[in-house]
Amino acid sequence: MRIGLLQLNSTVGAFDKNRARLEEAYREAVARGAQLVLAPELFLCGYPPRDLLLRDDFVQRGLDCLNVLAASVGETPLITGYAERNPARPGRALHNAAAVIQHGKIVHRVVKALLPTYDVFDEDRYFEPAEKVAPVEIAGWKIAVTICEDIWNDADFWPERRYRRDPVRELAGAGAKLIVNISASPWERGKEARRLAMLQRVARDERMPLVQVNMVGGNDELIFDGHSVALNAQGDVLALGAGFAEDILVVDTEAAAPARALALPANQEEQLFRALVLGVRDYVAKCGFKSVVLGLSGGIDSALVAVIAAEALGAERVWGVSLPSRYSSEGSLTDAEQLTKKLGIRYDVLPIAGPVSEAEKTLGGVFAGKTPDLTEENIQSRLRGLLLMALSNKFGPLVLTTGNKSELAVGYCTLYGDMCGALAVIADVLKTEIYALARWVNRNGEIIPRNSIEKPPSAELRPNQTDQDSLPPYDVLDRVLRRYVIDEADPKMLASEGIAPEVVRDVLNKIIFSEYKRRQAAPGLKVSPRAFGMGRRVPIAQGFRG
Repeated sequence: MRIGLLQLNSTVGAFDKNRARLEEAYREAVARGAQLVLAPELFLCGYPPRDLLLRDDFVQRGLDCLNVLAASVGETPLITGYAERNPARPGRALHNAAAVIQHGKIVHRVVKALLPTYDVFDEDRYFEPAEKVAPVEIAGWKIAVTICEDIWNDADFWPERRYRRDPVRELAGAGAKLIVNISASPWERGKEARRLAMLQRVARDERMPLVQVNMVGGNDELIFDGHSVALNAQGDVLALGAGFAEDILVVDTEAAAPARALALPANQEEQLFRALVLGVRDYVAKCGFKSVVLGLSGGIDSALVAVIAAEALGAERVWGVSLPSRYSSEGSLTDAEQLTKKLGIRYDVLPIAGPVSEAEKTLGGVFAGKTPDLTEENIQSRLRGLLLMALSNKFGPLVLTTGNKSELAVGYCTLYGDMCGALAVIADVLKTEIYALARWVNRNGEIIPRNSIEKPPSAELRPNQTDQDSLPPYDVLDRVLRRYVIDEADPKMLASEGIAPEVVRDVLNKIIFSEYKRRQAAPGLKVSPRAFGMGRRVPIAQGFRG
């Protein structure tokens, strides 16, 4: 069967726009000879719609949109995802569903059986799962129509499974001869390779072709990578969708495997960079902004965010601002200016020494007899946040924050200061990964100034300050963060792995104490298996230390 895969980018709640794009892509796939066309999970309403699903008018708009779409579909069947009402009670009010559309009407409705409730997923909050699954007859084929998570429970691939049932095995046992999967599978580092390996195992285990279409684009914190795929019954890759870009594929499931095996891109820094670029581009566009502004310190973090923004939006839509204090080095200003010239972005310098002095003078009476400390350092950072937000209010650009995951983890950031902004671009990227990304950016020539990469990292809020005055070296810190935050390892395990117990205690105390800051942080683009934010729900007021 020749199947069209519509790897498209949808916006949550933009029903008419999503439908129009789907109709356009459907016509293209049909013109290219597709006998069946697939669109992603919940495509019409966008994914994830979250609590908009609790609004009946939102659900009804989606159903109305589905009916309009159906009228445009001809002889070639189309399968797309949508939110369907559940008439049965007791049970949740909705199903996560797939509509099989042909000849202007919905001929089959398929309900998702496995509803993820881990990490960023909360589908059991809204949807009732399918109790039974059965193949669907389409164009003379008995097809196993599955929706995203339905295919993620193969017993031979996962050493520990989340669910007690395997819908794919049930469908195969009922006589299915082809597996299709419509998906909205968000990206994290390495997930594209893990997903492909899992799908190949399913195809081989069930001895039938498998075709998956995956959503692409950024919606809030989540980034969807695409990489849609068609496999033969031996698990060989017949076609592979683009990464982090829309794509339309038409593939014959009975075709011979390509002589040269298709493979995913191997460079993880490139994949991470492209993911962040897509996340920024879509967040800005889907929130209705035209441009961005960010503070440039001359350091590696803000430099990398500027590079990502310029790649995402174009240099003409990025505004870099240096906000030097009396502690800012001349080299930092030079590095910031050099970067802006390389990128071709707008650059302005707004010194804060005067406003800081005025703030200190205003507080002088109540601070009398107190030794200057972190308070005065934070005044500098908060004045920078104030000025960037003023530029945003006056001229309209969205403010990007430039803090990384290592800093956010241990609270090495200032609430209402450098945390001010609408999007935290690298909030899920560890400092050691920042260095690797910067070196990748400079692979064909210097864009990020060498000095920004090589000099000791510093907030420059007091004389001769470096990050390591109060933090372990970043390679040690990031090792603790990977094991504790991402792997959920306990402190004793970390100490047994050769990390000094006093370092473990210090870092963990900082992580726990800083939860209140992270709760107030800008949304951060998720690129790891365990990001701060919606996927990590930790109490602020708690006494557990492990």
